[in-house]
Amino acid sequence: MRFLLRPDHVWRWAALIAAAALSAAVFARGDAPSLSAIHVGELPPEAGETLQLIRRGGPYPHDRDGITFNNYEKLLPPARRGHYSEYTVTTPGIRHRGARRIVVGCERVRPQPKPGRSLWLEHCRDGGEFYYTADHYRSFRRIVE
Repeated sequence: MRFLLRPDHVWRWAALIAAAALSAAVFARGDAPSLSAIHVGELPPEAGETLQLIRRGGPYPHDRDGITFNNYEKLLPPARRGHYSEYTVTTPGIRHRGARRIVVGCERVRPQPKPGRSLWLEHCRDGGEFYYTADHYRSFRRIVE
C-alpha cells in the first residue's frame, strides 16, 4: 500500500507540523499565561492584613496558611516544588477559609533587608513574588506596589 501526498494538501501538512512544533516549544519552556497586575491599594482590606502577617512571619489564623502551593493549574510561572506558599485572605461573613488567597513565590537566600518596601521578604531573592486570587486558583493577579 502506497501513501500518496496530494500536492494540494502539502500546505495543510506543513501548517500542522509547524503548529505542533511551536506548541511543543512553548509547553517545553513551561510558559505561564501573562498575569494582569493589581495594586496593593486595590486589594480588599483583609488582603492587606494577610500581607502584613506574611511579612511578620505569622502567627496565621488558619492552620493551612504557609503550606506549599503546587501550581497544578499552571497559571503561575513554572518553579520547583516548594517555591510557592499560600495564605488565606479572610472573607467577612463566612466561617470557612473561603476562596481568596495570596500566593507567594520565594527562592530562599540569605536575608537582604530592603527598608521601605511593603512587598519585600528579606529571605527571598528579589523580595519574592506576590499573587492574589479571589476565585480559589481559577485566576491570579500579580500584586504590585
